[in-house]
Amino acid sequence: MPDLIVDRLPDLHNPVAVVAFEGWNDAASAATDAVRYLVNRLGGRRFATIDAERFYSFTDARPMVSLLPGNVRKIGWQKNEFYYVRNPSGPHDMVIAIGAEPNLRWRSFAGAHAELYNSVSVEYVVSLGALLADVPHTRPTRVTGSAFDPQVAERLSLTTSRYEGPTGIVGVLHDSLRQKGVAAASLWANTPHYISASKNPDATRALLARLQELVGLRFDMRELEASSKRFLTEVEQAIAANPEIAAYVGRLETAYDAEPEADDASDEPIELPAPDEAVLDVEEFLRRQRDD
Repeated sequence: MPDLIVDRLPDLHNPVAVVAFEGWNDAASAATDAVRYLVNRLGGRRFATIDAERFYSFTDARPMVSLLPGNVRKIGWQKNEFYYVRNPSGPHDMVIAIGAEPNLRWRSFAGAHAELYNSVSVEYVVSLGALLADVPHTRPTRVTGSAFDPQVAERLSLTTSRYEGPTGIVGVLHDSLRQKGVAAASLWANTPHYISASKNPDATRALLARLQELVGLRFDMRELEASSKRFLTEVEQAIAANPEIAAYVGRLETAYDAEPEADDASDEPIELPAPDEAVLDVEEFLRRQRDD
């Protein structure tokens, strides 16, 4: 497949693939931050990419210009990269894929992924996603896990997905993997919709904590835990300054506590009504914190 550029196929031991995409499937950048954390912390080595030319509308996803030493200009295109990680002490090596949801030719794009996973004999693929939900930041981040194939769901102790409705590139990828005979599962973090524009390290940490069970590898998340505490402190400062926001979060807490924790919740993003203007003040506060 010409869209797939492979430098060298690694020889891996029972590899498991972990994949995340920027865009509709990645509320608060929780999923892509999780795979970036894996690449950086585990020393991932890049071995393949997907050419961006056929898959993106560059009037929507514009390339970026940067200046190199000597005043040399460089164009940076949308990236879809594949890394590998060896795990000598565990049952699985890992393939880690990070990219952006394409604008065009989704079936071909998903087919390139499936082809690569077949080429290195991936045992199963775990996609990471994050969705906006009516949940409070004061409660543990819920992570739902599911698989379309009932046998895969039973094997990984997940639920069988029953979602119907609009889907993103993750849903198309899972369908392509099914056609190629590659097992796949999804993990989705529920993030508070009233702070969706800010990165959410707590949701990233929750995804990685759940992923550990599926890949048989423990991650050092002390840095993420510290980031999560700082993030929650900033949110609390914003809420303390606005009684309307505090009341809104209180209603979410009551609803959260009244619901049993279900692992078969919707595993795709859904459209939520826009929050009140008071709730948007949280976003403005966090933006100022980042600027400072």
